[in-house]
Amino acid sequence: MRQYVIDAFADHVFEGNPAAVVLMDRWLPDPVLLAIARENALPETAFAVPEENRWRLRWLTPTGEISLCGHATLAAAYAMMRFALPEADELAYETLSGTLTVRRQGNLYAMNFPAYTLRQLEVTEQIADALGARPREVWRARDLLCVFDDPETVLSLNPNQEKLLQVKGALMQVTAPGFGEYDCVSRTFGLKMNLPEDPVCGSGHCHIIPYWAARLGKTELTARQASPRGGTLYCRMEGDRVTLAGRAILYAITELFPDGLPSF
Repeated sequence: MRQYVIDAFADHVFEGNPAAVVLMDRWLPDPVLLAIARENALPETAFAVPEENRWRLRWLTPTGEISLCGHATLAAAYAMMRFALPEADELAYETLSGTLTVRRQGNLYAMNFPAYTLRQLEVTEQIADALGARPREVWRARDLLCVFDDPETVLSLNPNQEKLLQVKGALMQVTAPGFGEYDCVSRTFGLKMNLPEDPVCGSGHCHIIPYWAARLGKTELTARQASPRGGTLYCRMEGDRVTLAGRAILYAITELFPDGLPSF
């Protein structure tokens, strides 16, 4: 059983967000999938199995299954279009977040995701204390989105991870206006998901892009995730959907031997 390790939203290896992709003919038991994800020790492992005319795609972290993951979806599309279905320019996945499509556009892979509807919250002392800086605005959907005025503030944040655990929201997204070619910059903190900082968070931009599209009055934006690894997303708002596009780079191909796995 072949596994691909791919850096998503990356222009070269060791940039972007790494994900493992396992293409299978049938589903293995869920405990085995989780054991593989734990063994990989990557932010996410994507598992894909053909079902009728589409593929079923699931994402697992080392601690469990999640409902939406952008970078592992991009990585899965790259692996499938390069190795399994080289003639395909579009794929449709059935997922816990509904049907997701990915289109190949030159050297970019464009994913169509649902956009989160944001609700503005009060800027609390708890949030400011956890981040070590006071955001100008706070919004919430699945994640908490904290908006700053200066991109340098976002780049220099060193939040108290234990205090972030007490703040509502699945992940903590922080963002500010961009610089140069970028419309916005962001970082993602996710100790609740056993990930102190997500290198590039695709699903986080389902929060970030709706905010900046409304704020800037434009539908096409270039976003930079300003983590130590960094990554670039080319985004477009389309009603209640958001297209997230990026490049991907193959890092490794490995062979898994599920027959040698223990019974769970």
